[in-house]
Amino acid sequence: MDCTAAAETAEELSRTFAELAVRLRGGGFPGTCGPDPDPDADPLRRRADQCLEALATVSRADAMMAALKVYAAADFAATARAIAGPPVSPEDHTGQEMSIVAEVACALTVSERTGSALLGEAHRLATALPLTLAALEAGSISWQHARIVVDETLNLDASGAAALEAHFFDPDAPNPARGPAGEMVPGRFRAKARTWRERHHPDSIEKRHTRSAADRRLEYSPDRDGMAWLSAYLPADQAAGIWDRATAAARALQGPTEARTLTQLRADTAAAWLLGGEADLIPSPKAQVLVTVPVFALMGLTEEPAILDGYGPIPPSMARALVADGAESFHRVLTDPRDGAPLEIGRSSYRIPKALRQWLRLRDGKCPFPGCNNQSLDNEADHLTAWANGGTTGISNLAQPCPKHHRLKHTTAWQPTEASPTEPPGWVSPSGRRYQSEHADWEPPHWPVTITTAATGIDPESRLDSQLNVDVDVDKNVDTDMATVTDVDVDADPGLIPATSPGRPTSCLGG
Repeated sequence: MDCTAAAETAEELSRTFAELAVRLRGGGFPGTCGPDPDPDADPLRRRADQCLEALATVSRADAMMAALKVYAAADFAATARAIAGPPVSPEDHTGQEMSIVAEVACALTVSERTGSALLGEAHRLATALPLTLAALEAGSISWQHARIVVDETLNLDASGAAALEAHFFDPDAPNPARGPAGEMVPGRFRAKARTWRERHHPDSIEKRHTRSAADRRLEYSPDRDGMAWLSAYLPADQAAGIWDRATAAARALQGPTEARTLTQLRADTAAAWLLGGEADLIPSPKAQVLVTVPVFALMGLTEEPAILDGYGPIPPSMARALVADGAESFHRVLTDPRDGAPLEIGRSSYRIPKALRQWLRLRDGKCPFPGCNNQSLDNEADHLTAWANGGTTGISNLAQPCPKHHRLKHTTAWQPTEASPTEPPGWVSPSGRRYQSEHADWEPPHWPVTITTAATGIDPESRLDSQLNVDVDVDKNVDTDMATVTDVDVDADPGLIPATSPGRPTSCLGG
């Protein structure tokens, strides 16, 4: 690195940032919305557009600056080690690393823990994750996205880490992710990255779950103002069941005379249960959680993860136990082993799910507003084109926005775009910008060796029909708009949920 050139560039950037600040304070960014903006346009609208463009530009600059910090931190660490020379003992090595961390922490005015984390992330990005660092340098992802990639590849070998970042950042990779990673909020990107990691980890999820289950525990941590934290590290099915049951019980307690919020009611209900009391003596309704299970994993022929609604990948043995034990809160969703399309929704609970609402849950998995994490169970079906305006009650005219974004649609200029049987709607903002809803990644399922034609000489699909006693040749071109269906008709027995296209995801309810 040429230190003189770097210093001159930094000074130039400082002048540029100062100029941008002056422009913002003085009336925005002339010309950022395109050449020769319409002089007759609303000046307030033009100012708002310019401010949004400025926000996006500054955000990209933040990412680019973060990439520069990565280069500088990694280069400094390497240079400092070269200056110090090879350590002669473990103590010497520890001292050198402590010195490097302290130097960076003092230069950035941060804690040594923060400085150490930056050095570790910078080393990982500079040496093992070139595609991620390139995306950060280009401003197409944020620093939070880059840190997530570092975190999710920590326990993967070099080839596994390269495959994960290629999935998200290389459009020519086999089965690449749908949509740019930088267009997802970091929390949703982490969910996708973790799901990919669980599917492709060199150790099966069964082995890792067995090791982790031994660490289950309950933790207590005092806090300020007479409060404390109580948390439990549990198997995912137990934790999800507790959470959804507490949520359902809290919702049952809500009413015009109840002043407590849903969050407060959920905490009060769980506390009453744990202390041996009753949650205001109101019976707890059962939650309904979807478990998406590849057919062969349910049969015990593969170790593909199942998907627990609102959580993500779980071991197939856990999914088989939920199905075999008849847990009434969990609804089984079988998927076609040829393309991952949903075949049927189990109906063993005390209540038959509404066909259309369950299909919406399969398609969307959560509120379709970009970045929203609200699970589909908390949301209500809504017509994209109002029924009074000629909208139909079909899958292509329905979405499941959460209460907050449902209100956003009806009280502001935010509007959803068209949907399809397999794609949730996007959104158009008041400024006219279009934002795509998150699309679940799908992967071709694993065929067990014992059922392939090469191993048995039997056509796998014909053998599958006989083993499952399920008609897997459902018409993939069935009309799913159901334009004549009314709100009353959706209570009809769904039978088999028709597969909609060869591109349906095997695990489409990752929450």
